[in-house]
Amino acid sequence: MGKRILIVGGVAGGASVAARARRLDEHAEVIMFERGPHVSFSNCALPFHLSGIVENSDDLVLMNPNQFKKQYNIEARVNSEVLKVNREEKTITIKNLTSGEVYDEGYDELVLSPGANPIVPPLEGIERSNVFTVRNVVDIAKLNAFVQQKEVKNVAVIGGGFIGVEVAENLRLADYNVSLVEFNNQIMAPFDYDMAQILHKEMIDKGVQLILSNGLAKVGDGYIELQSGRKVDAEAVVMAIGVKPETTLATEAGLEIGTTGGIKVDHNYLTSDPHIYAVGDAIEVFHRLTHEPTRLALAGPAQRQARAAADHMYGIPHRNTGVIGSSCIHVFEQNAAATGLNEKDAQKAGISYDFVYVIPGDKVGLMPDSNPIHFKLLYEYPTGRILGAQAIGKGNVDKRVDVIAAMITMGGTLEDLKELELCYSPMFGTAKDVVNFAALVSLNILNGQFRQVPVSKVRELVEGNAFIMDAREKHEYEAGHLINAVNIPLSEFRERLDEIPHDQPVYVHCRSGQRSYNAVMALQHLGYTNVINISGSYLGICLYEYFNDQVTGRDKIVTAYNFK
Repeated sequence: MGKRILIVGGVAGGASVAARARRLDEHAEVIMFERGPHVSFSNCALPFHLSGIVENSDDLVLMNPNQFKKQYNIEARVNSEVLKVNREEKTITIKNLTSGEVYDEGYDELVLSPGANPIVPPLEGIERSNVFTVRNVVDIAKLNAFVQQKEVKNVAVIGGGFIGVEVAENLRLADYNVSLVEFNNQIMAPFDYDMAQILHKEMIDKGVQLILSNGLAKVGDGYIELQSGRKVDAEAVVMAIGVKPETTLATEAGLEIGTTGGIKVDHNYLTSDPHIYAVGDAIEVFHRLTHEPTRLALAGPAQRQARAAADHMYGIPHRNTGVIGSSCIHVFEQNAAATGLNEKDAQKAGISYDFVYVIPGDKVGLMPDSNPIHFKLLYEYPTGRILGAQAIGKGNVDKRVDVIAAMITMGGTLEDLKELELCYSPMFGTAKDVVNFAALVSLNILNGQFRQVPVSKVRELVEGNAFIMDAREKHEYEAGHLINAVNIPLSEFRERLDEIPHDQPVYVHCRSGQRSYNAVMALQHLGYTNVINISGSYLGICLYEYFNDQVTGRDKIVTAYNFK
């Protein structure tokens, strides 16, 4: 007779433990318990039911209990809530939510994969029937059925993380009036403020009312009221402000809880009890770069944790490399991906860093559907160790960020990234790929070949009447430029050196940074000692300024925007 393995939670982590255990031991008795009516559903695909991309909510369920039993000989008990873990007896107490029966089951090994619960603050009106969360198939089906009522035209989504943005996007695609409310000054926390501006523009361009630096105060009849006192029409409200790990069972069983509030586990995902494992959104994990405990509610890490836990039950060694946090999202016509540390993370961890922001093409410009990729690469100073990356564009940003994730995991540096050999075809990329390009620029900065300022500093330069040289051609300048920039094209500057001052800093930009870099290098060779490239150039400046220009009505620093 094999082991008796009980698993609490039947989604990504729990189902993966069950499947791996079965592959390792045909004789094991494996039983999963799920409080809801479904096991093994596609949690990450839930929002796409709202737009009809996933037409039928039943399609979100990847495998039913009958399939688990027939294909894997795994028993999946749905509508079964685990009430208690009895560590001394090595049993769990379960309630059948259909019949009301309460009973115990014994285990040799127990796995906790209860996930995380949506955070719902105790605000006035929060208990109304038109307030929803999105955690499972039942939740998304209820929300979709409600908003399809004829009287629902306006929906407010509270929270600008992955779930909030995806729910807002899919509701907008379904032609609802959508307001997205975020307490912080940006959506999508994995991205730095400068990169998030690109996503802000995309959201408002597609008709989402984006309200930042504001929070929910009250849910009223047909409206919400924000902390600022502002009222927003909303017949339906979706709460997506975040999740907290479901640790009730672990806490009541006396298992150790980590400093982040997640269940504490060792490198094999064992809890403080030698026969109880925990995986998924409920646990605390080790961050490879900061060397600090963290929480990471992502499906990929949960799958790896599940395999490692099952392997440990059968004496198979596992090397825990920690997490770095790699994620991606589709926002209307933009794709966005991030990995490792952003600036906020690096600052919090006390890591000395620098970064480059480049905008090369995602494929050869002659090819159809060639578009810019906005790519930000963070590296440690002075070692050049790669710390993180963020990419936004219409092309394969996930591919580029996946390369950086691999480099971080392998302890790669800028020199490694510079020499990385990648596949190339004009239809897929460029001979000098985006990631190679970012490494080359980073090495130039690290080695002191030239200096740069970020787009976030340009308004300050304009308002201070700094000397800014626009190295684009005359027709580009006339189509839109910084209000105080002097147009001295790269093709003309050698004949116009008398117009470029020696006695003050000279800031240079073009469209995306390539021509301005060449101008800066040439000017340095010609005796200019205080020449600085504007990272991101005019494209980056316009994207950084646009959203705040629209929502605040402030004076613009450009005569016209250019986003191409």
